[in-house]
Amino acid sequence: MYFSEYSALTYIISFSLLGGVLSVSLAALLALSVRTTWLPMLVSYAIGAMLGAVFLEILPHAFSLASNVESISVTLLLGLLLFFILEKLVIWRHCHGDHCEVHAIHTEERCPVTHPEIPLEQQHSAKDGATKYKAVTTAQTSVLLASGHSHNHAHDSGRSGLMIMIGDTFHNFIDGILIAAAFTADIKLGVVTALAIIAHEIPQEVGDFLILLHSGYSKKQALIFNLVSSVATMAGGLIAYYALQYVQSWIPFILAIAASSLIYVAVADLIPGLHKRTELKATLAQVLLILIGVSTIWIAHVVLE
Repeated sequence: MYFSEYSALTYIISFSLLGGVLSVSLAALLALSVRTTWLPMLVSYAIGAMLGAVFLEILPHAFSLASNVESISVTLLLGLLLFFILEKLVIWRHCHGDHCEVHAIHTEERCPVTHPEIPLEQQHSAKDGATKYKAVTTAQTSVLLASGHSHNHAHDSGRSGLMIMIGDTFHNFIDGILIAAAFTADIKLGVVTALAIIAHEIPQEVGDFLILLHSGYSKKQALIFNLVSSVATMAGGLIAYYALQYVQSWIPFILAIAASSLIYVAVADLIPGLHKRTELKATLAQVLLILIGVSTIWIAHVVLE
């Protein structure tokens, strides 16, 4: 079969576009069909999917491609610092614009003892203060989890969603490079590579949607942001087609930055929120969903390897 450079470019554009849009669309069907009341627990699944993607896929791939493993470790470390600074800038901007609502929310979460509907002396009575405090906080948790608007009360002003979108854009850019490299070598290899990337992306995109919804974005916003981020696949494919020998040397470092964003969001923004529910049943459910998230990535890795 004659495989010209023109047809190679056509395949790269087509499958880069298909890979980005299809993976986002399938992930949206799965993520947006869940009930809003499930979001607090499904965040645990998203954490597992992100950490699984980092430690089973992204970092091993980055280390295998790097000529110097230490440089990738340094890039990962600098990436974590970068996302810390970026989140700090987002918090500062939010505080100046909305009178430090973030601080107010965090203060209320740390100090839930004072409630206007219960007299202060009753809350701190020596006899039954602990019992009433437990009842109040349990009731508040039940109301939040039962409400269809729980993510509006517990969101983080979009910070986690912003971090996820930045990291996902880097990751999609790498996917485009891989698709271009495969199609440049052989059309069959390109098709198989593109299909494998789509299958790999779906569970991670589901996690991204859940994080965006948990972070306070609407379903429409989450869909739009993920579609915009998927355009990076096309950009990576086109750049790689015209400058593959130069772009390939960037891959390990871009992967390390993408990994740092996922690690930062999972460890700094999401896992602390899980600790607010300390009951044994909720803890077991969180651990189980994290393991399911990791297993989803692992199964996709084994099947498509």
